[in-house]
Amino acid sequence: MTQDPGFGAALTLLLDQRELHPTELAERAGLGADEVRTVLAGSVPAREQVRRLAAALGFHALDLFVLAGLAVPDDLAPPDHTAHHRVRQIVVDAARLPPTERRSLLRRVRSLPREERRTPFAATRRPPGGGGPGSRVMLMFRHRNLDPLGLAMSLGLVTPTYLSAVTFHVIGLGRKELTPRLVTDFAALLGLDARELAALTGVPLTREPAPPAPEAVDAAALLWEARRLCAGQAEQVAGMVRSLRARAETPEPR
Repeated sequence: MTQDPGFGAALTLLLDQRELHPTELAERAGLGADEVRTVLAGSVPAREQVRRLAAALGFHALDLFVLAGLAVPDDLAPPDHTAHHRVRQIVVDAARLPPTERRSLLRRVRSLPREERRTPFAATRRPPGGGGPGSRVMLMFRHRNLDPLGLAMSLGLVTPTYLSAVTFHVIGLGRKELTPRLVTDFAALLGLDARELAALTGVPLTREPAPPAPEAVDAAALLWEARRLCAGQAEQVAGMVRSLRARAETPEPR
C-alpha cells in the first residue's frame, strides 16, 4: 500500500515539485518562516494558516482543509447537501453537450446567487485512522457535492477511468489504494495538476500525464461552481441541461 506522507510531508513534496522555497511560500502567504517550517515538519496548521497557504499556492481553500485533515468551515462547504442528486445529473448531462453549450451553461451557473445555508453540510466521515490519501480525495469530491455514483458516471464520460460507485466508496474507506491512473483522472475532474495531486497524495506517477480532455476541464469547472447550488437551483439547472442536451441530440430536419 502507498504510504500516507502526512500533510507536512505532502506540502514539502508539492514545494519541491514547484521548486518553491518555504521562505518564499511564507512571504506569499503573509506568514512567518517559522510558522511554515512548523507546518512542514508535521504540526497541524491553524485554520487561518490553511486559508493563507491556499491563497499563496493557488489552491481552493476547501481542498487544502481536506488535505490537511481538518474540518471544512461552513463558508467553504456546499450550502445544501441534498442537491447532490441534481449536481450529479448536471455534470453528467453537460459532458454530452457541445463545447459552446458547456461554456454557456457554466456562465449561467456562475451567475446564480449563493443561497443561505439551511442545514449543516453532512460530509462523509473519515474511517478510523483517517483512511489515507484515497479518503481525502473522495472527501474533496464530496465537498463538491458529488457522491460515488456521480463520480463513477462523470469519470466514465470525461476520462479513461470507468469503475463502479462501490469501488469509489471502497477507496473512500481507505481499503483500496490510489493508482497513478486514478490520481491523473481524479486531478482532471478536480481541476488540479496531476503531478501536484500525485505529490500531495504520495502516489508517484509512472509517466508524464497527458493534458486533460476539454470536456474534463469543463466538467471540473462546472462541478466547482455547481457545488454552491441549493436543491431548488440545482433542479432548475438540471432541467435546463436536459433541454440543451435534447436540443443538441435532435437531428436537424433535412
